[in-house]
Amino acid sequence: MRDVEDRVEIRVFLADGTSEDAVATLLGDASAFPEVAQAGFVSPDSGLARARQELPEFQDVLDVAVLPASIEVRLKDGFRDPTHVKEVAARLESYPSVDEVRYGEEWVEKLYRIRTIAAVAGSGLGLVFALVAIIIIGSTIRMAVLARAREIEIMRLVGATNWFVRSPYLIDGLVKGLLGGAVALLLTWFASNIITRNLVTTTFFEPWQVGAGLAAGALIGLCGSAVSVGRHLKQVWREEG
Repeated sequence: MRDVEDRVEIRVFLADGTSEDAVATLLGDASAFPEVAQAGFVSPDSGLARARQELPEFQDVLDVAVLPASIEVRLKDGFRDPTHVKEVAARLESYPSVDEVRYGEEWVEKLYRIRTIAAVAGSGLGLVFALVAIIIIGSTIRMAVLARAREIEIMRLVGATNWFVRSPYLIDGLVKGLLGGAVALLLTWFASNIITRNLVTTTFFEPWQVGAGLAAGALIGLCGSAVSVGRHLKQVWREEG
């Protein structure tokens, strides 16, 4: 999705006879916009070469005379939504040297809708998976605690602290959560490769995102085990009493 978003750009077509000073002014102003990451001039010859490369089936009909000079404007992260793209396009269109501004309005809006839906769906699925993981890890810890009730009773009799009794189960839950996070990232990596081959170019997580995913998995495992071990140890101790 990030690679697709990186392709969002505004194409500013210049009017015939636009002077070099006017082009330089427009380039400078566009580059100074807070939303703009980069602005570059595209001559008719460069535009024609690119069009012939991207649309080889139309090489015979493409001619430099039909391609005016233009300026390509790329926006920064956080400014590629329809609202900001429209605002920047309107500002650029107000210059007298500009003949037309295009940015694929329908495509940008559709991309933003897909991104929003994906974010909401991803957050919802993440929450569901987290709850399921907590339940599964909690059930595993419960069975372990009940299976070792006799050992726990002996540890208490010889003076073991609550932390000493709890810590193995907490570590077990943390490790299970960490492994679960690693498996989830691995499955995402496989899915990413499939998307890359069959749909569009995509990018796997940044290193910090991988670290955050593993940390989240470990935290989920720790929380699940902490809740479960606390509840079921109390049950074991009540039965001892």
